[in-house]
Amino acid sequence: MRHHQVLIIGGGNAGISIASQLYRKNRNLDIAIVDPADKHYYQPAWTLVGGGAFDVAKTVRRQQEVMPSHVKWIQAGCTGFLPDENKVTLSDGDQVTYDQLVVCPGIQLNWDNVKGLRSAIENRQGVSSNYRFEWAPQTWDLIKNFSGKGKALFTAPNTPIKCGGAPQKIMYLAADYFRKNGLLKHDSVHFYSGGTVIFGVPEFAKTLNEVIKRYDIETHFGHNLIEVRGQEKIAVFETEVFDHHAHQAKLERMGCVVVDTSHDGRMVQVGVPFEIMHATPPQSAPDFIRDSPLSVPGNALGWLDINKHTLQHNRYANIWGAGDATSTPNAKTGAAIRKQAPVLVENLLATMESKQGKGHYTGYGSCPLVTGYHKLVLAEFDYDNKPMTSFPFDQTRERYSMWLLKKNLLPYLYWNKILKGTA
Repeated sequence: MRHHQVLIIGGGNAGISIASQLYRKNRNLDIAIVDPADKHYYQPAWTLVGGGAFDVAKTVRRQQEVMPSHVKWIQAGCTGFLPDENKVTLSDGDQVTYDQLVVCPGIQLNWDNVKGLRSAIENRQGVSSNYRFEWAPQTWDLIKNFSGKGKALFTAPNTPIKCGGAPQKIMYLAADYFRKNGLLKHDSVHFYSGGTVIFGVPEFAKTLNEVIKRYDIETHFGHNLIEVRGQEKIAVFETEVFDHHAHQAKLERMGCVVVDTSHDGRMVQVGVPFEIMHATPPQSAPDFIRDSPLSVPGNALGWLDINKHTLQHNRYANIWGAGDATSTPNAKTGAAIRKQAPVLVENLLATMESKQGKGHYTGYGSCPLVTGYHKLVLAEFDYDNKPMTSFPFDQTRERYSMWLLKKNLLPYLYWNKILKGTA
């Protein structure tokens, strides 16, 4: 049975950057990363790919190219945890023991939790999603071939998701493209969200609501996508209804129908016709975390149960977590990982020396909100949804400079600095 001082589950942004930073602090450490992937993706650029503004080929590299040379790569999947034995089970039947465990496998995309969604995308029935490498270019095909005769729907689920702004960023790009090509009408673009607001930080939400007004986008909150009928071009949403008469009148104006009603009459399923749709799947922690002793007790989405400031597990002192699979209530973004990694590294190394680490994560998250071609609002904020801006100017405004930051600088920093532990 193999043993490593530090075992890291996940070879994405979090796993590799943490491994690199650990090694820079202590070159004698024995570090291993468990990850089955052959390829490594820079996912933040997929929004721009979907909008026809970025080459998808530049978002992927071989995993071997980005894996740190000083780290032992165990190319297998994690299937379970035995924390009382300091042991992890792998998909190849092997087991690995550890002194310290870092769990950062990323988030799980639950495509099949929406009936018909996967098949509608795979069969090119007017549906796509930027949440997969091979499907992001398909989004651009839909946008540039939109006739304007039907509706363009953009959906967000009622679960936390990675890059919370992604469902609306592609919508703004699409609306901008439609406007420039004479296709944007009052009934063209609709945003259906399982959430309750456009954005959780009021300062940035104000700007986004102005963008929505500019593009004449209709928003529908509290609508959760539960089914896609690809052949009929119908999206089915579940929503709570407080005024049935007003709701029915609105549906008739939109050409929608009630598909089903709950026994108590409060929840209804609404069928919405579309010409094209960009769908964001519901998301959760991976099943192997949810079904393990490491998850938050009783939490249906299975998040890794860690302290939101120290990133140490709440019940196992030698287990740590970072990134999208954790219970920390921050925005699930790569920018959050960049702030989490040094905190985790400092506290883990202190624990190995029987000391108390001083690393403290404030919940920093960043969402580069693309609001059109050459326009971007850089939203940065903490656990309390208070802005934590980096630049000496008003970041609530749309700026071309921030577009250049996302399109050109951030990909460079990711491949050349962040993964190497130097940014």
